[in-house]
Amino acid sequence: MAEAIGGRVGTVALGDNLAILASLPDDCIDLVYVDPPFNTGRRQTLRRLRTVHDDTGGDRAGFQGKRYRTVQLGVQSYLDVHDDYLDFLEPRIVEIRRVLKPSGTLYFHIDAREVHYCKVLIDAIFGRECFLSEVIWAYDYGARATRKWPAKHDNILVYVKDPGGYFFDAEAVERIPYMAPGLVGPEKAARGKLPTDTWWHTIVPPGGKERTGYPNQKPLGILRRIVQASCPPGGITADFFAGSGTAGAAAAELGRRFLLVDSNLEACQVMAARFAAMDGVTYEGFEPGAAGLLA
Repeated sequence: MAEAIGGRVGTVALGDNLAILASLPDDCIDLVYVDPPFNTGRRQTLRRLRTVHDDTGGDRAGFQGKRYRTVQLGVQSYLDVHDDYLDFLEPRIVEIRRVLKPSGTLYFHIDAREVHYCKVLIDAIFGRECFLSEVIWAYDYGARATRKWPAKHDNILVYVKDPGGYFFDAEAVERIPYMAPGLVGPEKAARGKLPTDTWWHTIVPPGGKERTGYPNQKPLGILRRIVQASCPPGGITADFFAGSGTAGAAAAELGRRFLLVDSNLEACQVMAARFAAMDGVTYEGFEPGAAGLLA
């Protein structure tokens, strides 16, 4: 897989992201963006069943060979479920840190349910001094809860490999309008201001021009801003939970190379269709158009 980050525009690979990460050399990627799914690999089972850790009498296998005993619904095992999820993430975050260049950055996209657990985990791997910031992506779309504050934001944790030597180009980021342009004068109002750590941006709406048909697709505008700020021109952006491939689309648009990895054939077929008209994109582990393409 090392050749996938050579002189090509981009590579889309079908496979286990941990195995592909392990095949990459040290210090080879400028920017990693990941949006890992909640409880990957056990999503349905974990919603329907409760499990407790039991190395001696467990009837089910979890991540890294750990054994779990299935119990009736209603028995609380919340932390056991989270521990399993974090065990899944940990070796992948370790490998991501290894493959990042010394100037590299990780953007870790998660929701409010998991962000605190994940931050403690990533602090332990990268070091708390390497935590750069938390970006809040706020949107206003979809159903609204009536018994609590409606959840209308995602969390993006930003870590750097070297807190004294990371790449960040604020001037390359597309500016946004001032909320009160009359207070800053015509010159500043015309130029716009740099975004803060709170980003207001709509989701990809159903029927929108960006829509690929893949669920949970992230907006191009969010990934464009990340790439502009944290991947140098000609650098390499990687996403190891690539989904619909928005990180690669943003990278290619901005003159960066990309490596996209997903274990889901449908995701890889969606990405192949998305990049079909782009020269210099290669595909590993599957044949584009063979099966699994969503409408």
